[in-house]
Amino acid sequence: MKRSRTRAAGFHATCAALAVLFLTPMLWALYSSLHGRTGTGAFGLGNYRRLLDYGSGLPVYMANTAFVAVVTVAVTVVATTLGGYAVARFTFPGKNLLFMLTLTILMVPHSTILIPLYIMLDWLGLQNSLLGLALVLAMFQLPFGLFMMRNSFEALPVELDEAALIDGCGPAGVLRHILLRGVMPGIVTVALFSFLASWNEFVAPLIFITDDEKFTLPVALFNLQSGSLGAVDYGTLLSGVVTAAIPCVLLFLLLQRYYVRGFVKGALKG
Repeated sequence: MKRSRTRAAGFHATCAALAVLFLTPMLWALYSSLHGRTGTGAFGLGNYRRLLDYGSGLPVYMANTAFVAVVTVAVTVVATTLGGYAVARFTFPGKNLLFMLTLTILMVPHSTILIPLYIMLDWLGLQNSLLGLALVLAMFQLPFGLFMMRNSFEALPVELDEAALIDGCGPAGVLRHILLRGVMPGIVTVALFSFLASWNEFVAPLIFITDDEKFTLPVALFNLQSGSLGAVDYGTLLSGVVTAAIPCVLLFLLLQRYYVRGFVKGALKG
């Protein structure tokens, strides 16, 4: 009993230390964003007001980022759910080869394929387009999402499919009425990963977007970082960092239960 209490105390002390370690930079950024310009010593929302009016305006950059993130999540979830269902439940020629080829994208640095993607988007008429950017970011998320969803479907017993087929459901009916609820933690995990990756993506928007009114928030913050005559307004920049972090933190807090279940219940199985 004493040993178990010691282990529990050590575990909680370690978790508390890690929490302090990870929260300190966030709290410091929040403190600095509420601090006035250097030398004034005042606190308030002045940095956030300057951020609101920067460039094309904070609402424009937030709306652009939200659009890209939502489209990326939608495309990724639909494609990986259908693909994971097909790979896990059906047999067709080249299935394993196709799955392995998709996973090889994980081993390719994204920066090395940006130029071919730039040319391809130009051919499709999607250059300097938020939709084209979202499709590119969705492509980056497909390998991980397909791996996650395949394992999520494989964690469910095949007897569920067989019982539904006997009751008259087709393959689409089995997916819609029986399996979707069981793989929902995996879907939420894929959606959360896709959202965080697309919301914080910097390199792809910097390459594919050229108009200021179409910039996403990370690119806008990068331009803000350049400052005027080499002077960086760190207060305004940190207010942008806090603003960009808030949606990610809130979304993770809301979905953390499903996120954990997505890994524990079969997402890393096999």
